[in-house]
Parts: sequence; structure tokens; C-alpha cells
Amino acid sequence: TVYVSSEDDNALLAYDLASGRTLFSVKTGGEPEGVLVTPDGRYAYVTSEVANMVHRVDLQQKKVLNNIKVGLRPRRFSLSPDGKELWVSQELGASLGVIDTASQTLKATVKFEIKGMRASDITPVDLVHSPDGRTVWASLGRANHVAEIDAATRQVRRTVLVGKRAWGLALNKSGAMLYVANGLSDDLSLVDTAAGKT
Repeated sequence: TVYVSSEDDNALLAYDLASGRTLFSVKTGGEPEGVLVTPDGRYAYVTSEVANMVHRVDLQQKKVLNNIKVGLRPRRFSLSPDGKELWVSQELGASLGVIDTASQTLKATVKFEIKGMRASDITPVDLVHSPDGRTVWASLGRANHVAEIDAATRQVRRTVLVGKRAWGLALNKSGAMLYVANGLSDDLSLVDTAAGKT
């Protein structure tokens, strides 16, 4: 089974990969985008860009269990390796939200600032935890940077200049290299995570 968000339906859709048929759908808030299925396959989290909300969906009961209010225009997720925190990008809030998965509530916000840049130009979209869970990397969209965040203190350690409109992120298996897809420069930046340099 594969789970996808549908902006046309304002729903989470479940598809059978073998047959390609829709198994079920669960209504969400407007313009759902990010989907994260928990490692046990029991729940899915879905962002709603319009409602500024994260929905926790029970995939067995096929219904929304929790509606978690977050910052402006939530986009994508990263789950901490221990499963205790779900981080979500808040594109129009120039920030990340940190959800406590035990209480299903927003417990912290990480704000971004870059000298000489307006907050409206800092548009975080993708994020990823390091393999050890100590670091979170976030792409800052129109700000053309990625940010390295200390997961425990929630402080931004540094920002690294990459290509234009930094969007998608991925770490290699060791966490030594961060790959950044840049939407407007049509290229890929490779960031040495130890040196903090592209």
C-alpha cells in the first residue's frame, strides 16, 4: 500500500500498488501535502497547508484521530529516530514546529533569521534528521540556504549557502553528505555536513 495526499480531494488516499486501485480515502484540511507513515505502519501524519494543521490518521480505522494546530503553511515532516518528536516545516512562518508524539501537541517552534533577509523570503520546506538524531537539517526555500539545527536545544547552529530556492533534502547513510535539490537553479548542492560547506 502507498499513501499520497490529494489536493483535488482534500484527502489522504491509500493505493494498492499491485492493482493500482484506490483502497480508501480520509478527508483532511485544505491542500494536504506532506505525508509521513509511522514505522509500525499504523498511523499517517498529513499536513494541511490551508488549515495550518497536522492530521494524525489511524490507517486501520481509516479516520483522523488528532488535529494538531501548527504554524503557517505546514509542508513536510521528519520523525526523530526515537519516534518521540515529529518535526514539521512551516513555510510561511519561517520556522519549524516540533510535535510531541506522546501528547500529539506542538511543543516548540524553531525560528529562522538570516542577516539582511526578510522573514517572508525564508520559506522552509523539507527537513531531515541526522542518523544519530542530534541534528535536523532544513531547506530554506527562497532564502537559498539550508539550516543546521541542534535537535536537543532547538538552536540554529549555522546556515549554509546553496543553490537558488533550496527545496528537497536527503542525507547519505552516514550523514556526512547532505544533498539539496535547488528548484530555480536546476541543480543539486552537495553539503559536507561536518565542515558546513557546499
